[in-house]
Amino acid sequence: MRFAVRIFGVVAVFAAAAGLWLFAGLKGPLPLVRDGGTYWLAVTPTSPLLTHAMRVALASNAAPTPGRLDWQAVDGGFEVADLPVLMNGEVVEHLLLARIDPARFRFVAHNAASGQRDLDHWLAKTGAALVVNGSFFSRRGEPATPFLSGGAPLGPQTYDARAGAFVASAASAAVHDLAATDWRIAFQGATDAMVSYPLLLSHGVSRVANPTRWLATRSFVGQDAAGRIIVGTTTDAFFSLTRLAGFLRDAPLGLTIALNLDGGPVACQGVALNGFARKSYGRSEARVEGDDVQLLMSLPYKPAQMPVVLAAVRRTS
Repeated sequence: MRFAVRIFGVVAVFAAAAGLWLFAGLKGPLPLVRDGGTYWLAVTPTSPLLTHAMRVALASNAAPTPGRLDWQAVDGGFEVADLPVLMNGEVVEHLLLARIDPARFRFVAHNAASGQRDLDHWLAKTGAALVVNGSFFSRRGEPATPFLSGGAPLGPQTYDARAGAFVASAASAAVHDLAATDWRIAFQGATDAMVSYPLLLSHGVSRVANPTRWLATRSFVGQDAAGRIIVGTTTDAFFSLTRLAGFLRDAPLGLTIALNLDGGPVACQGVALNGFARKSYGRSEARVEGDDVQLLMSLPYKPAQMPVVLAAVRRTS
């Protein structure tokens, strides 16, 4: 009798595990949790563990279309907007935008290699009108690309940069195409700057060389024909870099150049100005190769740390 009960228990466990695999759309064994509670989990392209936006992105290669764009003035030289992203008439994603006049706002690059700094901490620490995640960083939280913060050089000083850089001085800010310009030359006279990749757009043409289906929450910094800086962050993980470049090319933003920033859970944006407040925290990401999908999971969930950020601060004179 005791043996029969034991067999029944084993069968029940296996049945429950099989049910979980079918319900959650898992593929392969469960991975070990690592890297501070994050791990990659193999799932099917239709797994309910993926967000609806991610499942839509994986189900179709069609180009998304922009919805209605309405800019809202928050202050002189500072506007915000929420641009819907549509697939077959359905809103599947939102692009949170800020359009900033660099003559009225200065841009500052910050790095906190040690200590805990999430979006809320950076907004409180800097008192900035806008904070967005910056370029890529190492496991130690140091910039992984050439970087200037308050005139101090950080990150690698020997680096082959072919994509782009965001460069700010006391009087200006701009996104630079580094295809034919050395990053050291682009940094000359700057107080704050960061190299990042890939360059999404240059002169209205996509610069994403290698097609990819890797999905993630995305942030970018760009510039329009009037010289205004446009910062954008998605609210979900719908976009691959290839799709994002095409969407920004077709969107009514007037972008002449756009540079990708780091993506995934670190892709966060906050705005706090004249009573207007907005916070968007990065969500997951998925590595996609054909039908093989690996979803980045976190246990437990908490807002991502942001060792590298870009902030916009109101000029005082």
